[in-house]
Amino acid sequence: MKRSTSRILTTHVGSLIRPPELLDFLRAKQRGEKYDKAAYAKCLKDSVASVVRQQGETGIDVVSDGEFGKGISWSQYVIERLSGFETRPLSGEDPFARGADRARFAEFYAELDARDVRTNPTESVCVGPIKYTGQAALQRDIDNFKAALAATKVEEGFLPVAAPASVIPDRKNEYYPNEEASLEAIADAMRVEYKTIVDAGLLVQLDDARAAVTYDRMVPPGTFADYRKWVAMHVEALNHALEGIPPEKVRYHVCWGSWPGPHTTDVPLKDIVDLVLQVNAGAYVIEGANPRHEHEWQVWEDVKLPAGKVLIPGVISHATNVVEHPELVAQRITRLAKLVGRENVIASTDCGFAQGPFHRRVHPSIMWAKLEALADGARIASKALWR
Repeated sequence: MKRSTSRILTTHVGSLIRPPELLDFLRAKQRGEKYDKAAYAKCLKDSVASVVRQQGETGIDVVSDGEFGKGISWSQYVIERLSGFETRPLSGEDPFARGADRARFAEFYAELDARDVRTNPTESVCVGPIKYTGQAALQRDIDNFKAALAATKVEEGFLPVAAPASVIPDRKNEYYPNEEASLEAIADAMRVEYKTIVDAGLLVQLDDARAAVTYDRMVPPGTFADYRKWVAMHVEALNHALEGIPPEKVRYHVCWGSWPGPHTTDVPLKDIVDLVLQVNAGAYVIEGANPRHEHEWQVWEDVKLPAGKVLIPGVISHATNVVEHPELVAQRITRLAKLVGRENVIASTDCGFAQGPFHRRVHPSIMWAKLEALADGARIASKALWR
């Protein structure tokens, strides 16, 4: 994993807005319509080449494939790469309707839900042994990405994938004797994906929004101790999945979800940072630019970043169309660099600009303007830190 040895490097969290021509194929696939598979494969390869090239031209050093190969969201895509699950019409309460934030701001969420109605909601149920079956799709993504990297001058490339806690969120289990056994099977299966990416010479990023978001859905009625136990169980499962994989090839991403709500009931970073740092990763990608969590840079005044590790803080928000000023970005970078060491900081976005193929969080032109501001801010910070 590259470090900021002579300047502040830049990266982002992974998911980028898909081009219209790629979305046309994905919509046809989603609707079960016939489409030209060869034409789709070419479009996907060309789209990855284009988005990697544009990241490099924008000034991003550590780039991704934009998650273009995923036909569903950042976490649900796994349903296409694991055996043992079946999809059914949703029965019972919609899991999206739970949470302390929703309880406090019920009127707001009623208006929000009315604008974004989920049509034909479904749930994923485990009904058999969980095994990894997505080798072909994964190899396609690796091949497309490596071809794009070979044609572009950047520092490094990473592929984002789901951590065990975030694999098919709100899944139900009808096969394994308990949640622990189900989680162990998921960790064993996902290890195939993690190891294949690293063996291909790429960094793997483990996306784990559920680690922090579950607090909002669990407490109350559960206790904070219940939640800590839940997170610890999933950290253990993740480390099991990472056994034998060099930590310096692993990035672990934590955020508080990206729904457009108040987020007043998010768990504070200071209350889980010790668990986050237990993940056997070389870098920790932590949301830090949104107004509910920006103040948490101060956590690093008291918490020591372990030796040899890298902090990848969010210094650009993915959830607002306001483009940050590069001077503000530089301020966010330098105050953290002074606490953990400039060589241990890589500047990033908070989260992905697209939750999935069909859900973008900002306009594409604004996404690129934000990434430009990130690169510009990193250059300003570098001048100050290497004065």
